[in-house]
Amino acid sequence: MLSLGPLAFAAPWLLAGLIVLPAIWLLIRITPPAPRTVAFPAIRLLYGLQSPEETPDRTPWWLLLLRLLFATLVILALAQPLIGAKQDLEGDGTVVIVVDNGWASAPGWPDRKAAALDLIERAGRAGREVAVFPTALSESAALERGGLMAPEDARTFVNGLAPQPWASVPAVAAEHIEAASIQRPASIFWLADGVEDAEDAALAERLIRFGGLTIYEGGEPPMALTARIGEGNALTARVTRLGAGAQQIVNIRAAATDGRVLTRAIATFAEGEPAAEVDVELPLELRNELARLELEDLPGAASVALLDESFRRRPVGLVAGSGFAESQPLLEEMFFLDRALAPFSEVSRGTMSDFLERDISVIALPDTGLLPPGEKQRLFDWVEKGGTLIRFAGPRLAAASLENRGLGESELLPVRLRGGDRSLGGVLSWSEPAALAPFEGETPFADLPDYDNVLIYKQVLAEPSIELADRTWASLVDGTPIVTAKAVGDGRIVLFHTTANTDWSDLSLSGAFVEMLRRIVAVSAGVGERAGEGAVPPVETLDGFGELGQPPASARSLSFVKGEAAEVDFEHPPGYYGSELSRTAVNLGPEAAKMQPLATVPAGAERVSYGGGDELDLAPWALTAAVILLLLDFIVTLVMCGLVPGVGNARVRETAAMLLLAAGLAAVPLAASAQSTGFDPSSMSEEDRWIMRAALATRLAYVLTGDPAVDEISRSGLSSLSEVLTQRTAVEPLEPMAVDVEVDELSLFPLLYWPITSAQSELTPNGVARLNLYMRNGGTLFFDTRDRIDSGSGAGPGLQRLRELTRELDVPALAPVPENHVLTKAFYLLESFPGRYEGGKLYVQQGEGDGTSEVSPVIVGSHDWAAAWAKDDAGFYQYAVVPGGELQREMAFRSGVNLVMYMLTGNYKADQVHVPAILERLGQ
Repeated sequence: MLSLGPLAFAAPWLLAGLIVLPAIWLLIRITPPAPRTVAFPAIRLLYGLQSPEETPDRTPWWLLLLRLLFATLVILALAQPLIGAKQDLEGDGTVVIVVDNGWASAPGWPDRKAAALDLIERAGRAGREVAVFPTALSESAALERGGLMAPEDARTFVNGLAPQPWASVPAVAAEHIEAASIQRPASIFWLADGVEDAEDAALAERLIRFGGLTIYEGGEPPMALTARIGEGNALTARVTRLGAGAQQIVNIRAAATDGRVLTRAIATFAEGEPAAEVDVELPLELRNELARLELEDLPGAASVALLDESFRRRPVGLVAGSGFAESQPLLEEMFFLDRALAPFSEVSRGTMSDFLERDISVIALPDTGLLPPGEKQRLFDWVEKGGTLIRFAGPRLAAASLENRGLGESELLPVRLRGGDRSLGGVLSWSEPAALAPFEGETPFADLPDYDNVLIYKQVLAEPSIELADRTWASLVDGTPIVTAKAVGDGRIVLFHTTANTDWSDLSLSGAFVEMLRRIVAVSAGVGERAGEGAVPPVETLDGFGELGQPPASARSLSFVKGEAAEVDFEHPPGYYGSELSRTAVNLGPEAAKMQPLATVPAGAERVSYGGGDELDLAPWALTAAVILLLLDFIVTLVMCGLVPGVGNARVRETAAMLLLAAGLAAVPLAASAQSTGFDPSSMSEEDRWIMRAALATRLAYVLTGDPAVDEISRSGLSSLSEVLTQRTAVEPLEPMAVDVEVDELSLFPLLYWPITSAQSELTPNGVARLNLYMRNGGTLFFDTRDRIDSGSGAGPGLQRLRELTRELDVPALAPVPENHVLTKAFYLLESFPGRYEGGKLYVQQGEGDGTSEVSPVIVGSHDWAAAWAKDDAGFYQYAVVPGGELQREMAFRSGVNLVMYMLTGNYKADQVHVPAILERLGQ
């Protein structure tokens, strides 16, 4: 390759063709004289019997230059001119490309693939053999082990590579490299994923023995997402990044099994912190639909956290009435149980028979005496299959125990009970109420705080036994059990030795009651099929980009060990294991969260970054210019030979030919400069690029509030409104843009949507001046207080904050939109302007409805329009509209369409105010 500054030639030997240009010049400079039209009267045969000798004419210099330029362009095109050409690869041996294609390579996979294809292209130009070695095993491991191949085959091989959902195995790649017949000195390129591996050092040492080693770094770094049940049964997402860095915001999407986006959450990395956490909040009715969490715009198996039954809210049945002897509705106990279980469970009331006929995780049984034999056996079978029975003591259980001189475990109790009860001042009594003892031992209550303010006045006592200590989950300060439990088959029976209401204790009034019930429900399994322990087959698995699909042929059954996390590898990819009815999630996130930046670089290795610039091939443009010159030569020749009608005079013909030549020569550099010497947007500043984006297309805009969640709603809502405008009107706006009123150029947007939040900072004098200038020059500020201002009601928090923000602005007097205002008929005929809410007023400049003034510089509403418009990536609406449902959402979109058309067309439709009078005159 020959380099001349930024210009290089891939086939420089073809430039030798320029030597023949003098010969071409000598050949084309001579041209026969053009034929002449001569009158032929017969008398002229008597004259000029001896013809004068004629000498050949010479080609005009400008035509000679045209033809020489044509030949030069053809020769240069054949020499493959390049701008920004990469340097030739060092050495003359094999070009070895090691590609990290484990889970960490997914976010930056396009960069790695482009780098590999670029290296293959350079190797092909040099006529060198290529060897490609991926570091992660794949489903077709035998076919994708890599090896020596021609550049064309290597290109096909790389195009077929994809990241895998497990870690790289550098040792396997090293073995394949050792087994290959690599010609030395080789050029070694390691396309690293940036994550340290224990075997990286050994791989690097082996590679550097074959020749010069270049390690590619950078690109999109990976992140790992994990999920857990946090305090208060909240779903907590934890995001881990590769190393610590500056403050960073990532978006987390919560999706259902069918792909619907249920909600979004924003996790913020503090500066210098490698991890960030956020609670994913969902309404009760959507929690059990949640199937996965994923990082938006960051592909990869580590960016996905699959959720299984352990993350779902357990259904709990409260037995409100049954056919049991001596039973009656216990409304007081039901009230306390319902209030305690509702925050983290799906609570339903019914009879015992109702619950036993359907899949339910937990049955809570308030104070009950002896159970009928039939019901008792059915309930016992249900517990054995995995159900959790929570029983509570009380007068009925104490009476049954006293009457039968104690109750045994056969009565669906975790321990044997003594007859009667222990009460304050009774036979089995204490002189003062007893408090709860600190929670100890390996029980679900082990890490709960002390609740020494909870007092127990009465309880049923357990008979002392060898198993009593192991079955005691909570006790009083005097050592007597207050909560006992026993495993029965796959299920569990739990007994509170006091009542569920305040008759015997104040436990039900404390936070301890809620936390204890939450822990019991959390460890329940339910009666459905479970993956359990032992080997279970894969049902669905993730690929390298985090997409769920059928398991690969290499996937094997996975053995779960209680208390241990499953290990992800080539034979056990992340995904769901078990059966279609009950699946256990195996995620890559916990393992990937341990990642560390690549630090193993041997001495002598060169480190480069991905995306070092693209080569620009000028050959197509040179050939295009040559063809243009050839056509010009043809046209000029026709003109000079007199074959173009209407051009008869020789001087006229020559002048026309030179003009054609000048036009053609001017067009040649323009054709080439469109690609080779055109304006480079990358040389612009960030501010200039922002202005170009805003100026070159119609876009809606929203004001940044300082609240990332609200800003995301604004972006999503305006994006959806832009789609509706494109579909229904002649306005075709592109993606909306965020605007900082203190810094950005405002005049590029006719309308600024401004949601009001408490996080919005006060306007500076500069911001006030900029906004006042914007309004004076025809711009409109659309304030959305999002608190539904009702006519005659007091100011809501949004309106109060709006008054604080705009006290220095030149806001005109405002009034509700009048009946015949242009806004009501700018596109649709509207009577109101609902958003996510309805019922409030929309305010515009007072007196603006008469059609004689300009567009209102300020519009104020309270219906949270952006939330009504906002859609997720799957096309589903993110927020419900109340109270009108989807019909109200359609009217919200129509309100947005009218608003935009009003901003763009002004009072263009103001004459419609007089339509009734016009129609009346036409009728006359």
